[in-house]
Amino acid sequence: MKIAQIAPLAESVPPKLYGGTERIVSYLTEELACQGHEVTLFASGDSLTSAELVPCAEKALRLDPAIRDPIPYHLIMLEEVRQRSDEFDILHFHIDLLHFPLIRPFAHRTVTTLHGRLDLPDLQPFYRAFPEIPVVSISDDQRRPLPMANWAATVQHGLPLDILPFSPHGQGGYLAFLGRVSPEKRPDRAIEIAVRSGMPLKIAAKVDKADEDYWRDVIKPMIDRHPNVDYVGEVDETAKAAFLGDASALLFPIDWPEPFGLVMIEAMACGTPTIAFRCGSVPEVLEEGVSGYIVGSVEEAVSAVGRVGAISRAGVRRAFEERFSASRMARDYLDVYDSLMHHRMHMIPFPTEAAGAGVQTVA
Repeated sequence: MKIAQIAPLAESVPPKLYGGTERIVSYLTEELACQGHEVTLFASGDSLTSAELVPCAEKALRLDPAIRDPIPYHLIMLEEVRQRSDEFDILHFHIDLLHFPLIRPFAHRTVTTLHGRLDLPDLQPFYRAFPEIPVVSISDDQRRPLPMANWAATVQHGLPLDILPFSPHGQGGYLAFLGRVSPEKRPDRAIEIAVRSGMPLKIAAKVDKADEDYWRDVIKPMIDRHPNVDYVGEVDETAKAAFLGDASALLFPIDWPEPFGLVMIEAMACGTPTIAFRCGSVPEVLEEGVSGYIVGSVEEAVSAVGRVGAISRAGVRRAFEERFSASRMARDYLDVYDSLMHHRMHMIPFPTEAAGAGVQTVA
């Protein structure tokens, strides 16, 4: 099968630091290529892949201080995709919604994985306007705000089994917070849980420009007040393995409808249990008492910290291998591709077609 993977340009594929979507695109691309498919990756020029790379920006936009507006670069990429679209059996987009008007003439050969939050009111009229575009959710909970969307499947994320080593002991004796410093991720809760449980906390997270005020006014003062809390900044893949593997538990104290939460399965790969708040995809990813604890309050989280020793780290790793491998993710997407290629879909005419043309049926 000839497959195009179209990635965001904010980070390289895979990302050098933070970047969940680009990381998943990398794992999927490499697994599909390993299985013998002809894969073309549209991404930033500093990406690393065994597939054919079509560089659509010199390097990851977030790491280029000269970049002010990412949209022109994504439009350049979409023009490259448009020119080459006939080369592929399936075009798999990971860039939210910019491409929807472009792909209407060949929507039956596309699928778009929606990696972000979908509970924003502006999205409902948009998806009503494009009812023929096939989309994939990364959890069942993610799709609840948009029942009108053309859902093809839910495909949960997966990781290569060897990407993060199993750590049987978690010998660091600390709690870990990994991700972004932002209000919805609630690092303030993580700090409170650590302080009340008497455990050290290490925070490995990036601070986006949009969250700099939150960092400066809320989180940094909390860190400064508590000597058991250490901010270590962003970590790369090598440092992440030790950071998660040495932790007694990962704290995932979110306060928003998290679409998936990649860090939970990264912790699982290391054998590290997760203590997560009951929001978004959490109940779909974690198994209570097997891969961690699902809680509803800071008090419940503090209690769970005292019980993480009862969870078998080997059992956490086993749950990861059974449910969240990259090979399973690739198989699920291949099922989606196959279904789309053999399913007759009703298509809304592209605006350039003759006025008055009816709904098309495309094989």
